[in-house]
Amino acid sequence: MPETVYYPTLKKLNPASIQEVNDQPEDIVINLDHGDPMMYESYWKEAVQDYSITIPPHKSLSYFSTKKNFCWFMEPMLEEEIKALHKIVGNAVIESKHIVVGTGSSQLVLAALYALSISAPPEKSKPIGVVAAAPYYSCYPEMATFLQSGLFKWEGDAQKYNQDGYCIEMVTSPNNPDGMIREAVVGDQSKGMIVHDLAYYWPQYTAITSALDHDIMLFTVSKCTGHAGSRIGWAVVKDETIARNMAKFMEITTIGVSKEGQLRAANILQNISLSCQKMQPYEMPNFFEHHHSLLAERWKKLRDILKNQNLFHVPKFPTRFCSFRRESTETYPAFAWMRCREGLDCEMLLKEHKILTRSGKRFGSEEEYSRISMVSGEGEFELFLQRLSAAIKETSRILLTIE
Repeated sequence: MPETVYYPTLKKLNPASIQEVNDQPEDIVINLDHGDPMMYESYWKEAVQDYSITIPPHKSLSYFSTKKNFCWFMEPMLEEEIKALHKIVGNAVIESKHIVVGTGSSQLVLAALYALSISAPPEKSKPIGVVAAAPYYSCYPEMATFLQSGLFKWEGDAQKYNQDGYCIEMVTSPNNPDGMIREAVVGDQSKGMIVHDLAYYWPQYTAITSALDHDIMLFTVSKCTGHAGSRIGWAVVKDETIARNMAKFMEITTIGVSKEGQLRAANILQNISLSCQKMQPYEMPNFFEHHHSLLAERWKKLRDILKNQNLFHVPKFPTRFCSFRRESTETYPAFAWMRCREGLDCEMLLKEHKILTRSGKRFGSEEEYSRISMVSGEGEFELFLQRLSAAIKETSRILLTIE
């Protein structure tokens, strides 16, 4: 949920246009505040003929998709492809679990908060606190407070939470913004309930070390395939009552989820699964291998620019064995969690060079930090590297004269 920022005298970059970057780079504002996944566009352009889907006008008229599932608005084809992809990748246990579809993972987060709040033990006072370990996803506080619900409320950093209280903990792993692998802080089921946001637990971003088996696991098409505009996410839920209440939340808020979006997502997931097979009908690169290589290349370029300077720093990640790729690999997050030299406001410094990022303060951290998207369009990313290099030289020169 990016904030709207207006710059009336500046031109905004079309993420897909490298030529526009070359024409008038000095006028262009690079918006890396949000994770708009235009990096994936070139892959899907190549697939335009073979991977397309056509929905005739007489299809998808009914509210209902199935009579066999309490999640009556979920297209059976989507459920099948979700399960098939998880089996191929090996990132989640889906046997004996319930799948709930939502309008992106954002709606699923709210559905999970609702379902867990109403299922809390009766002796627990409401609203139930919602926490996440800092740095946490910047939209969690907004989600938990926007409706001013009497069922739940935002309580901030899980590491500072009163351990005597009962809460719902959001665990994002790999974490947004810093890419680190996370586990629950509160942890003890007697003290709370846990929602695992696994939007980035896919092989292009990180090593798949095991098939996770948590009570509630959230995934989204936008981070898995790059189709953010389709607004499709899903939850893998262990408890049927929780899953039913999450589906009820979807029913009340949006009367289900767009069938067209679901069918498109099912088609995309199916073709990603096909791309991972040795014998495939189309000559397309393995989707996850292709984007893993692309992200690795982008991270290398960023780290090369950050060598031999002490103004900006990004985290280092351990090498771990990936069961999907069958080799050891580093983590290549969708965001760079960049730290400026102490005393500097990282967001404002980059903004001076027409690079829009999201301040660490939004993530429960300090202003020395800023989150920067690594999944922008190619032209936008290359211009970012140029601007960052210029910012390092100019700011370092200014600081040298001051000192």
